[in-house]
Amino acid sequence: MKANRQHLQYFLFSQYLADGIRVTLEIILPAFIFSQFGRMDLGLIMSTGALCVSMADGPGPVEHKRNGMLYCILFTFLMTLVTGLVNTNIFLMGLLILLSSFFFTMFSVFGNRAVSLGTAVLLVMVLRMDRMATPLNVLYDSLLVLAGGFWYLLVALVFFKLYPYRPAQRLLGNCLHETARFLRIKSSLYDVKTNITEEYRKLIAQQVVVNEKQDELRELLYKNRELMKDPTDTGKLLMVTFADVMDFYENIMATWYDYTLLRERFADTHILNEVSIVIQDLADEIDRIALAIQSNSLYKKEYELLPALDTLKTKIDAIEDPNNSNLVLKKILVNLRNLGERADELMNYFKAGTALKRNLRTDNEYSKFVSHQVINSNLFISNLELDSSVYRHSLRMMITCVTGFIIAKLLPDAHHSYWILLTIIVILKPGFSLTKQRNLERLFGTIAGGLIGLLLIYLIHDRTILFALIIFFMLVTYTFIRVNYIVTVIFMTPYVIILFSLLGMGFVNIAEERLLDTGIASILAFTASYFLFPHWESVQLESYMVQVLKANESYLQQLAAFFSGSHQSQLEYKLVRKELYVSTANLSAAFQRMLSEPKSKQRNSQEIYEFVVLNHVLSSNIASLTASMVTRQPGMYAREVLLPVKKSITILKQSLLQLNNNSLDEDTMPVKAVHAIEDRIDKQLVEQLNFIYKVTCDIGKITQKIAKKRTAK
Repeated sequence: MKANRQHLQYFLFSQYLADGIRVTLEIILPAFIFSQFGRMDLGLIMSTGALCVSMADGPGPVEHKRNGMLYCILFTFLMTLVTGLVNTNIFLMGLLILLSSFFFTMFSVFGNRAVSLGTAVLLVMVLRMDRMATPLNVLYDSLLVLAGGFWYLLVALVFFKLYPYRPAQRLLGNCLHETARFLRIKSSLYDVKTNITEEYRKLIAQQVVVNEKQDELRELLYKNRELMKDPTDTGKLLMVTFADVMDFYENIMATWYDYTLLRERFADTHILNEVSIVIQDLADEIDRIALAIQSNSLYKKEYELLPALDTLKTKIDAIEDPNNSNLVLKKILVNLRNLGERADELMNYFKAGTALKRNLRTDNEYSKFVSHQVINSNLFISNLELDSSVYRHSLRMMITCVTGFIIAKLLPDAHHSYWILLTIIVILKPGFSLTKQRNLERLFGTIAGGLIGLLLIYLIHDRTILFALIIFFMLVTYTFIRVNYIVTVIFMTPYVIILFSLLGMGFVNIAEERLLDTGIASILAFTASYFLFPHWESVQLESYMVQVLKANESYLQQLAAFFSGSHQSQLEYKLVRKELYVSTANLSAAFQRMLSEPKSKQRNSQEIYEFVVLNHVLSSNIASLTASMVTRQPGMYAREVLLPVKKSITILKQSLLQLNNNSLDEDTMPVKAVHAIEDRIDKQLVEQLNFIYKVTCDIGKITQKIAKKRTAK
């Protein structure tokens, strides 16, 4: 019950709901205002402009949002004008669909916001393709679409000005919430009742989610000049708290053990279940902190970790056994203490003035943590080749849309043919797995939503209640549009059906048309994604594997440099760490997508899964060393310490050569001798470094096996 209440609170204070309410109001107000003067038709055209611009209003800095919306306004205006002028000629309309579906899908080369912009332009083309009018009325309608776009932009900018910090606060809370989920999955690895393989799969999937949230937040904070130059404490507080969240996540990543061996040795003592409970309690505390940040409320610490750790220590000491050393349990205890210290640092968010005591990085340093999208014609032109996945997808979209248009024109004249093209544009994605998922969600969502819409119209005849239901369905649609697509479709369908009913059109026919058109579009999209220039994840996976190997190599280079006496900057270390997290999450996401593709198109799935797990184990063990050493004074360690690190780096370089002959870089590891540490060899340290070397050997073997299979084919 408590967990359900917390989920509800997260939803009520989420950015998704806030955006859903704002977007719904911005879209529906023009139609509502014009309806008061008996001209709802004009209001709906303005609302169409607002709807299209809302698609470019994705997560990110206000400056990027504004620029994206301005370009969207311009392109939607021009597309409305051109579509209205050519839609009376079936051949010109077909040519416009052919050129536009290719050109605007190619916008994918410019990033996610450009993808949304391109989709918005295609959307307005499709919505206007069946609306015949004189040139003067076409211009009039185009100006109304333009006005609707500017209306949306101005209201959105006012909201951003009034509440500049709320998106960052909500996203920071959401990022920490997903991190708490990651920690909770980690806790289940200590639970002797769970399946380790299954929990690892959950861990890998959740790592992808956490990385997505970190990327969104990094983009929002580090590209937001207003936040970075904020004279108040709020902007700085958000910056330093995000840094604390990343450090906390690193500590979670650093806690890895051989869980199978742990269970074999300590299952009978029940101590592992005790560890699992402590971690779960800590995850619950992190969840409460996340909710307080997201809801912009104060928070007082509820869970005290130290008493729980003292109790745990007593139980660990009690199972001292000469034949079964509990040293690993003591190490777990130390890691939990470190996690607790990091969790306490997160509490600084609620203490006034704490952020002012910490120094922020410069704009130039922050810019290194985010990617910078280049927008120019050269990038567009360079992708006009079959080796480019964007080009292949654009060709696929063009052919499928033209086919859908031809089929739509073969249907009866009274048919609203635009829905076939609209469905194709929405569900046809670059990868087969994403198209397949959208296909199923669209089909089932349309059926369920259609039944709901018909039932409501049959039972309710009051126009005021039906209009209120439209607003409710719109609110849910725009709230879940970036969260859960099937929910979006389920609620969008009845809102369209009820809207057509209020406009005096045959709602039963509309429901039948929607189902038929969705079925046609689903078949076309599925067929196209399978047969037309397919983009199979198994072909792309090796490039992701190369990036992970490079990232782990760089991570090891940081460790080797420390042992060699070289001074390492925090900035360089955190850049390497960020690259590792991103590359690991990208590989995990690609692997998951591959598993949803046809079995005949999957290659080396078991070997790649082992590769993913081994690299996770490797990065966790490196992190457990680097996280504690990066703040220490470097020094010259004994040969026994440095040798396994250098051997591990060599193996990763050899693995890179197996996958990509151009991946071997010169060893540029800086070595600066400081003072020698006389005869000081930490046996536990050497043991951990030897384990890292063993893991890299296993990675080398798996990589070699994958490379041999590729060569054999």
